[in-house]
Amino acid sequence: MKEENNDGAEIKKPQRFITVRELVRRKGEVLCLRRISGLRSMDRRITVKHVNRPGLAIAGHMDQFRSERIQIIGQGEEAYCRKEDKRRVRGNLNRMFESGEIPCVIMSGGVNPLPVIRKACQKEGVPLFVSSLETSRLIQELTGFLEEELTDKTYVHGVLVNVYGLGVLIQGDSGVGKSECALELVKRGHILVSDDVVEVRRRVGGWLMGYPPSTLKHHMEVRGLGVINVEKLFGIGSIMDESYIEMQVRLETVDFSRLAEYDRTGLQNSTESILGLEIPALRLPVTPGRNLAVLIEVAALSQRLRNNQGLSAAEQAERKLIRNMRPKPSRKAARNEEQYVQEEEKTAK
Repeated sequence: MKEENNDGAEIKKPQRFITVRELVRRKGEVLCLRRISGLRSMDRRITVKHVNRPGLAIAGHMDQFRSERIQIIGQGEEAYCRKEDKRRVRGNLNRMFESGEIPCVIMSGGVNPLPVIRKACQKEGVPLFVSSLETSRLIQELTGFLEEELTDKTYVHGVLVNVYGLGVLIQGDSGVGKSECALELVKRGHILVSDDVVEVRRRVGGWLMGYPPSTLKHHMEVRGLGVINVEKLFGIGSIMDESYIEMQVRLETVDFSRLAEYDRTGLQNSTESILGLEIPALRLPVTPGRNLAVLIEVAALSQRLRNNQGLSAAEQAERKLIRNMRPKPSRKAARNEEQYVQEEEKTAK
């Protein structure tokens, strides 16, 4: 896992995990878990957010067996163990449990574990549980919890504001005016998610979700004013507990001699990588007299138009300019050109 410092560099973080003990404490009632054995091994780590059905491993096919996952044994696997030769099942189970440190084994559907399964778990000290939930329901509840706890996560320095329904991450050097810009956006009716530090998690489907740290939730720190409570000042509609991150805006302090470095056409499609996902990025120079809040509003509206309809004003203007620069065709060619333009515009729509 990685974390960003104030300079934007990413710092490696240790792998996220929860223990079997914590899983039982927090979700044992929801998952309807009853422990059969393995009291001394409750501190085993769960490091992946997926579970495994070990039917092939129980049958002796150990290739690609995922020993790092929680093993879910349902009625199908239990029926196989009951009918198959006990010595063969015992040997397969022993190889399965010896292949790595399995976090725990859960029997679904309220099935009482067979003695051969109990002994195999006890031999390697693997916690064994029984759940009264059906297999599909158990997997759904368990993977949902693990997805929340073990998903890729990082912390970035910046302000997250929901502008016209689009999550905009405002970043920049310390003191550039990120919080003041966000405050102006909130005053204009937009919604604050987090100030100063944003917790970012990667979601299924290739989305980034931003959250405020619990200690700074619904608060902002503004130089000269101190810490303010946004919810109390602007109302409950001014804050959100989470938002997708769909665009990044970086504020940069520059002098007038460097303004030529910045894009004036909108044809430069820049992106920013967070947790391995690319999101649209924009650089805004901070100079006296510029209304950054209005610029971010327009940028958010433009990005929404691009996301929803695939329209880019800069690309449309470029196509028109190129057409106007072509030599004037003959009357017959002009009719063909006009038909071509009409067809091109229909295709663009």
